[in-house]
Amino acid sequence: MSTTATAAEAAGTGVPAAPTTLAGRALTLGRAEFTLLGRNKTALYITLFLPALMVYAMRSGTKNVDLDGSGLSLKDVTMTGAFGYVLIFAVYYNLMSVYTARREQLVLKRLRTGEAGDVEILAGTALPSAVIALAQCLLLVTGGVAWLDMRVPARPELLVAGLLLGVVMLTALAAASTALARTAETAQFAAMPLAMVSMLGSGLFVPLDILPDMLATACELLPLTPVVELMRDGWLGGASVGGTLGHLGAALVWSALGVFAVRRWFRWEPRR
Repeated sequence: MSTTATAAEAAGTGVPAAPTTLAGRALTLGRAEFTLLGRNKTALYITLFLPALMVYAMRSGTKNVDLDGSGLSLKDVTMTGAFGYVLIFAVYYNLMSVYTARREQLVLKRLRTGEAGDVEILAGTALPSAVIALAQCLLLVTGGVAWLDMRVPARPELLVAGLLLGVVMLTALAAASTALARTAETAQFAAMPLAMVSMLGSGLFVPLDILPDMLATACELLPLTPVVELMRDGWLGGASVGGTLGHLGAALVWSALGVFAVRRWFRWEPRR
């Protein structure tokens, strides 16, 4: 390529001076989504403030729960449950609306005509929600240890693994669940069944150890349960290797099922 051509490209003729990369394209989409998120007051409320309100409500309600036999204190239940609430609202609930809105606005369809592949489009769109969720969880840990006299996570690597797997799993499930919604407004209602079942049955509010055996066994099959248990293992420590591997395996299976569901049912064009 001549020096003149290179200079023209660098000057902004619309032709990139160097080939774009997968990470670069995803980050560009992520920056655009951050801008759009800042303009959407409802999405900001759901992403930033609703988890905090739910944590406060959960702490008030958990005071009446008998935690004997669970090995957990009220602070432990509140903190580990808070991670789950952040994942539900900042990732799953928010992304289901975002993916549906971008589909109905034909944004996803237009993006597919460019360089970005399907995975890049979905990952770039999810990037703001993932960053906000992880930042909120970091603030929860920092604030809890610094100001609320909470314990330092005993196995931080398990806590991080649980958070990352939760982000990946709920991103995939959010994308797959958009097949149930026609508009961004109806997406909020379509997201409620999984969100409510996860909040009530995945150990966020009431640890599975104090539930009746049959009910606890059924709740272990929910998508978010292994993620919550893995984060709790990271927070408390002392979990057996077999138990931790079981939670990791279950979370990976649900993540794989979510990816399969996206490939099978995700729509890139508006529903008719």
